[in-house]
Amino acid sequence: MDVITTAGRSPEVAEAGAPRLRGRYRLQELIGRGGKGSVFRATDESLGRDVAVKVFDASATSEKDIRVQEDEVNLLASLNHHSLVTLLDAGVDRTDAARPRVYFVMELVAGADLKVKLERGPLTPRQIAHIGFDLAEGLQYIHHRGVVHRDVKPANILLVDYNQGSARYRAKLTDFGIALVGAPGGDTDTVTTGTAAYLSPEQARGQNLGSASDIYSLGLVLLECFTSTVAFPGDPIQSALARLRNDPPIPHGLAPEWRALLAAMTACNPKDRPSIHDLVPALRQLVASETGRHRGVGTAPEPSTEEARMLAVARYRLPEAPADGAFDRITAIAARVFSVPVALVTIVDHDRIWFTSHHGLEIDNIDRHPGLCASAIMHDLPWVVEDARFDPRTLANPLVADDFGLQFYAGVPLRTRDGHSLGTLCVLDFEPRVATELELATLGDLAAIVMSEMELRLETRRSMKAGATAIPTPG
Repeated sequence: MDVITTAGRSPEVAEAGAPRLRGRYRLQELIGRGGKGSVFRATDESLGRDVAVKVFDASATSEKDIRVQEDEVNLLASLNHHSLVTLLDAGVDRTDAARPRVYFVMELVAGADLKVKLERGPLTPRQIAHIGFDLAEGLQYIHHRGVVHRDVKPANILLVDYNQGSARYRAKLTDFGIALVGAPGGDTDTVTTGTAAYLSPEQARGQNLGSASDIYSLGLVLLECFTSTVAFPGDPIQSALARLRNDPPIPHGLAPEWRALLAAMTACNPKDRPSIHDLVPALRQLVASETGRHRGVGTAPEPSTEEARMLAVARYRLPEAPADGAFDRITAIAARVFSVPVALVTIVDHDRIWFTSHHGLEIDNIDRHPGLCASAIMHDLPWVVEDARFDPRTLANPLVADDFGLQFYAGVPLRTRDGHSLGTLCVLDFEPRVATELELATLGDLAAIVMSEMELRLETRRSMKAGATAIPTPG
């Protein structure tokens, strides 16, 4: 493992009198050690800055081994993403001809790794959502370039706290020492590689690997963030066999969307896991959801925020519908634009979602919990689910799983001038479909018309009230 962190370690001093690597990098204390080499804090004496230097073990000095190690260097050198540790320099130090040392130089991350953080206890759902989103973006980036990490685990995840004490950690993935390169279709190396507790089932079996393997490992990491407990402990054989027999236990106290996502990520069959392209928006949605909650699991939005929103709902006299049916014309247009059977103007109350206008649907309201509109109001941009049967955000939703049969949803928030989301203009279908940019832009324009109508009616009521107040009372 590469541990490139400045916190949470008991430093060991580098060997006494160790020369500078290529006359530039002076090694200081040891901050991490893995199967292939050691990581030191070092000083870049050319630029006067602290860096992390990984030096490969002396036993790995054959030309073949050096070429393998240089492959890792070349891989890291080609990657550039905010969720990955940055490579700064690399080379072979031949000061001692009998003992050449392969090394590479990386940014020195100020913070602890996730393993150290979890030793102090579980994290909050909001922290976990941010960490998961960062890592999913990093995995999406490397998977797109034909790279499978194969060793996603807490010790290989570095946490950066740029704001000194902020609840928002920035997660960076490190250690590409056993990464699979250039094989987007799968791994043909049948040797089991990785850390036993975080292997995917296909890794444990020595089968071909792809993006789904890293997704499984990330699912175990996020689950451990909630529980502070390794899902599959024990020796390598015991740990590997356990995941082949059972799915990891997911606590019942987690919010439904977390339970559904973690269950999907850790499905035994790789085909049952979400793709990395579905995982990134799912975790982005959880970031938005958790930002509006208390720090506890599955609780309601913070009272101050939700109270202000509900005052705005009351201010517009919602969910009262216009008697002239103005919104009905707008939902009919939305349904025609998308060629869908259902379009709605919704108002999200504290416990229900009211259909102020409902084209193609006879019911007037539903419970807030299963309603997708409660998620859509958390976003400034359209919230779209193109195939709800396979989207991690909606797998457990009763509108999808039960008789209603929802498969497509696109919603735009109805936002007031002072920034409160009252509800949505949304369209639904019972078949999966793709929403085009033009369709979503039109939906946004129609939502703006709905809000303009609401603002106009509010100003009219205020003017009438002011006029009535000004009329003198007959003597």
